[in-house]
Amino acid sequence: MIELLRRFGGKFHRYMVIGPACKLIEVIFDLLTPLVIAQMIDKGIGAHDVNAVVRYGVVLAAMAVIGISFTLVCQKMAALTSQGMGTDIRGALYEHINKLSYAELDRFGTPSLITRITNDVNQVQLAVALGVRMLIRWPFLAVGSMVAALAIDLKLGIIFLICTPAIGLVFWVVMARCIPYYKQLQAKLDRIALICREGLSGARVVRAFVREDHERERFAQAADDQANTAIAVGKLSSILNPVTFLVMNLGVCAILWVGGIQVNVGELTQGQVMAFVNYMTQTLTSIVYVANLVVVFTKASASASRINEVLNCVPSITDEGNQPVALPEPGNVAPVPALSFDHASFSFGVGAANAVSDVTLELPVGKTLGIIGGTGSGKSTLVSLIPRLYDTGAGSVSVMGADVRAWPLDQLRHVVATVPQRASLVSGTIRSNLTWRDESATDEELWAALDMAQASEFVRNKPQRLDAPVEAGGKNFSGGQRQRLTIARALVGSPQVLIMDDSASALDFKTDAALRHAIRERSVRGAAEGGLPLTTVIVSQRVSTVRDADMICVLDHGSVAGLGTHDELYVSCQLYREICQSQLRREELEGQQGSAAPASVPSAPIASTSACAKEGC
Repeated sequence: MIELLRRFGGKFHRYMVIGPACKLIEVIFDLLTPLVIAQMIDKGIGAHDVNAVVRYGVVLAAMAVIGISFTLVCQKMAALTSQGMGTDIRGALYEHINKLSYAELDRFGTPSLITRITNDVNQVQLAVALGVRMLIRWPFLAVGSMVAALAIDLKLGIIFLICTPAIGLVFWVVMARCIPYYKQLQAKLDRIALICREGLSGARVVRAFVREDHERERFAQAADDQANTAIAVGKLSSILNPVTFLVMNLGVCAILWVGGIQVNVGELTQGQVMAFVNYMTQTLTSIVYVANLVVVFTKASASASRINEVLNCVPSITDEGNQPVALPEPGNVAPVPALSFDHASFSFGVGAANAVSDVTLELPVGKTLGIIGGTGSGKSTLVSLIPRLYDTGAGSVSVMGADVRAWPLDQLRHVVATVPQRASLVSGTIRSNLTWRDESATDEELWAALDMAQASEFVRNKPQRLDAPVEAGGKNFSGGQRQRLTIARALVGSPQVLIMDDSASALDFKTDAALRHAIRERSVRGAAEGGLPLTTVIVSQRVSTVRDADMICVLDHGSVAGLGTHDELYVSCQLYREICQSQLRREELEGQQGSAAPASVPSAPIASTSACAKEGC
């Protein structure tokens, strides 16, 4: 909590000084109130002096008005400080989360990050607000009331010395047991957020498999688990108020008993006894509120540690000190490979098996690389190394002849456009989604990208066309439409490398073929117009999608099982041949088997080993 105050409280220093100062003035008036009431009783009511009663009543009213005025100022300062700090913390968290690599995002998890940026920040805001408003009031009021009471009569002060430690002992016993529960509550809120996110985002799947009852039961279990913890801590906390008020009321009874005796013998006046009772009540009530503050600050401390865990997480991928990379000249691209993997390996976490293992290949500028393999073979992980979403654990990955770790991330991810496996759109319009890579893109450029992505037809059929609304997640579009819009988004801004990570899985074969044909034309047209031809990486489980690629990489459990053209791999790689036999028609297979020789290697140099690492290839 202190770390957050140091980091975000700087510009709110004056509010954090003015607020408690105003509250301190209010507390002073609260401490003077019992003395004024004592004078009203002794000099007004006791002496049957109406003027004195009225006079002291006016003083009390004036003190109340002044106290309320300072309280309002304090409330304003508390609101400005807590809301301002909460806004800054959320902004810093959101900004920092967007700097984290996929590795850190995988470690924290999306539901936990959502809980931290919402619930945990709310807990810190509440603690800051109460700190400005109450942290000065209740401790100062407790100490001030005790001093004022002892100044009235030392004999009655013994009751204070008995009651105060008794209440303090109750607080210590209860809070020592409550604190661990508060930390557990936040973790269990993460679990509830995870189940909610899975259930709501996968609502169609849940209903398709009639798993509503299962999901309700799973949510109920998580909610009950969190509720049981909350009830347990609530039961412990519920002990505080009854016990403390019991001690306080017993203390008041003792004061009235002993004070009444002293009034009878003339050692105290009735007003002084009432003042003593008021101070006793203020002291013990203040201790109760201090305990409640401890509860709030304990929760806030647990939340602050979770926030600091994110803010102090150092991104594993940075581009600090990297200088812009010069792209190859359009007329001299042959010597420079567009993509190069040099014994690249990657694993998800220390000690985990490699998801990508010792991959080596080169792809010239303007050519197409197809990546195929079974589920879990590492296809998506491999292509995620190109825009540096993950960093290799061993070996290197280069784009346009430069190691990706030497590129500024903005430039690298502008040169390399990625179409993710899961089509993702955000709420807004079609235009606002398409201009993510280039906010200054013209309508002509947007329509050109939509034409290439085979999306222009259904966009033109929308009444508002480019300004047609897009709901959160693109729920108002079909799966194929979402995929085509994400492909169009990647094509805006003229990327030099296009990665399509199984991003045409929802398209029919005709649309898929038209899409690949349009991308090839875009590459040829780019070279003809004096620019760099488009280099394409296509990840797919369809042989028909990758068979025309200049190079095909067959992955098996993260390793390269075969590398070459379709004809070469069909002859030399058993795994690729099995994939073809499971997907192609008999006529196509017979034509393949009857081919006299593998197709000739393209004229551009491609690092193809035509080798199969799998035994028997």
